[in-house]
Amino acid sequence: MSEGNLLALTTNDILTIVNALFFILGGVVVFMVGMNMMGNNLEKAAGKGMRKLMSNATKNKALGITTGAAVTAIVNSSSATTVMIVGFVNVGIMSLTQAASIIMGANIGTTISAFIMALSATGSALEISAVFAVLAFCGLLVNMLSKTDRTKRIGNILVGVGLIFIGLNVMSTAVNSLLDDPESNVAKAITNLFVSLGKDKDVLTWEVIVLFLLGAALTALLQSSAAITAICITLAASGQVSTQMVMCIILGTNVGTCATSMLSSIGASTPAKRAAMIHLLFNLIGSLIFIWPVAFAGNYIAQALAWITPKVEWQIPIFHMFFNVIVTLLLVGFTKYLVKLACLIVPEKKGKKQAVTEEGELVLDSRLLKTPAIAVGQARKELVKMGDLAFSNYKRSIEMLVDGDLSLEEDFKNTEVEINELKDYISAFLVKLSGQEISDTDEKKVGTFYNVATDMERIGDYAENIVEFAQQLSAAEGELSDTAKDEIREAHSYICALYDVAEKVFMNRDLSLSDKVAAMEGEVNRMNKVMHTSHLKRVSEGSCTPDVGAIYLQLSTTLERIGDHMVNIADSVKTYVS
Repeated sequence: MSEGNLLALTTNDILTIVNALFFILGGVVVFMVGMNMMGNNLEKAAGKGMRKLMSNATKNKALGITTGAAVTAIVNSSSATTVMIVGFVNVGIMSLTQAASIIMGANIGTTISAFIMALSATGSALEISAVFAVLAFCGLLVNMLSKTDRTKRIGNILVGVGLIFIGLNVMSTAVNSLLDDPESNVAKAITNLFVSLGKDKDVLTWEVIVLFLLGAALTALLQSSAAITAICITLAASGQVSTQMVMCIILGTNVGTCATSMLSSIGASTPAKRAAMIHLLFNLIGSLIFIWPVAFAGNYIAQALAWITPKVEWQIPIFHMFFNVIVTLLLVGFTKYLVKLACLIVPEKKGKKQAVTEEGELVLDSRLLKTPAIAVGQARKELVKMGDLAFSNYKRSIEMLVDGDLSLEEDFKNTEVEINELKDYISAFLVKLSGQEISDTDEKKVGTFYNVATDMERIGDYAENIVEFAQQLSAAEGELSDTAKDEIREAHSYICALYDVAEKVFMNRDLSLSDKVAAMEGEVNRMNKVMHTSHLKRVSEGSCTPDVGAIYLQLSTTLERIGDHMVNIADSVKTYVS
């Protein structure tokens, strides 16, 4: 049995390995918690700004790539960026072609993590990890002493950054504990293992494939390419992994990181699945393009990286950045073909209700809860959709009442069912959203959205009452006078104008239209009085029967109440907009 063989390990050697492995796993946990804490709080702090930034990124591919890189670098998570992209695609703000450029940029932005890790691996008299460990403590103090959500998020961001470096330090220390004594059986066994995979010679083709698949599998398993990259940098800094080996693993992590978006798209809308597929295709094609140069010219690439910097821990992030930039430049001209290929792989499902309507409107997706700032905006759009359905039914009810044509009754009933289902659906989503960590402003929005949904549902309910009035007139063979019909049409015109303005106020958060809302409400109230006065006049003249008169009076009150609910929708914006 040769010295350094795994079978030559003693009980103490095995315990040393187990202890180091436990610390490595613990370091991974601390690292990932830090990444999530920093990314989530950065996203929430800058959610509105990032929404605006990404919606403007549809102008051209270069801006899209830049935006994707910037946003991903800020939140340190390409998954969070992908969720935002899917949200914009679903509501029609951007096409899949436009989204593809942002996905490409996200791959460039995610390389910032590797540079942070390289910084941690750089030794100095005062270690970087120690400085950031103190930063985590400062963040904890800020969090404990702060009284506002904004400052608490700043504290959490500092804690997250500190935890990233603490986790890296724990992993580095654990690996070094196995290698402190080069003559130990553990150090020799590990050295022999990596030598067998090509540490001291060119990596062979089969080893490239093994390392590539290893990187993809581990990344998919841990749901974080950053964690695998951190481990690779730690091993490379200790001299146990060659640069060429790490390059193979890095290519694999780029494919493995797509597992998150692919898993999250299961059961989601077709555009969401296609966006995830574009992400996979881009990374897979890019990795396949690079795998051959790495396999057959990896030594030369490693020498070029060594010429740039002698430190292996810096060579890895430089290669990672170089790989993603080159692949983006190569494939950016083929975005349309990537989109077409994604559409072929993920076709529209026929015979099954889609998560997106024909108009491209989003049906709320639970994945959006990961980015509350986006989820709030999508909930608003669904409320507007619900309001449009309720108002369309109101117009049908007026048409049935005035014209006496009940042929629209079937369409009315179907729309009413859709309104009720949508109300329940939105309310359930708002309950989940309110349980997330959201800003004070978004919390106020979500609170008002419940009431807005109820107001819109009540408009639909009052429309049902108007249909019942039409049915009663038809059953009694009664008919409204021409004067009464003209009054109803005039009141209806003011309600239509009121709804148009109220919808604009709600959708655009535009309180400058408040005066118009008040003016239209005044006209609706005035018409209620006009209708009452005219009714009394017709009764005194004997030109109105009691049955028809009762329906007419109830109608005038119903129209005023519909107007009140529209005003409530517009006024809800005042809760969170100054």
